[in-house]
Formats: sequence, C-alpha cells, structure tokens
Amino acid sequence: MTAHVTMYSTGVCPYCTMAERLLTAKGIASIEKIRVDLDPAQRAAMMEKTGRRTVPQIYVGDTHVGGFDDLNALERAGKLDALLQA
Repeated sequence: MTAHVTMYSTGVCPYCTMAERLLTAKGIASIEKIRVDLDPAQRAAMMEKTGRRTVPQIYVGDTHVGGFDDLNALERAGKLDALLQA
C-alpha cells in the first residue's frame, strides 16, 4: 500500500514534471494534482497551508514534503521510500 500523494502544480512547471517523474518511478500510480494556475482560490489555500508561493508543493499523506528539491533531497537521503510506504 502506498501513501496518498497530493501535488499543487501548474500546467507549465518543469519542477512539477520532475517531481511527478520521480514519484512515478517510485511506484506512485496516482497523484492528486491541484492546478493553482486554473483556480486562484486553490493557490491562496496552498499558500495558507504551506507558507510557500511556489509549485510544486507536495504532500505525502498528511506530511508536507515541500517542493521538488525537498522531495529529491529525501530520495538522496534514502528516506523517500519509507515515507511513501507509510
């Protein structure tokens, strides 16, 4: 069983694409994407929840991972698999 992944993103975000690629390579078949470029209210909600303005903002379950750099740092540290299996 893999964790539920939610990603705040936009249509033209290379970091969102890289994050999605990494998660897919890790066996995550489904990512709930919230497009903040299509819905300004979702961008406001994302900023309130995360304190950040940039995309992607990635949640694994209830854990806020952060952006692609944060996700990649977890992977390099060997901690991403455990989080995704939680």
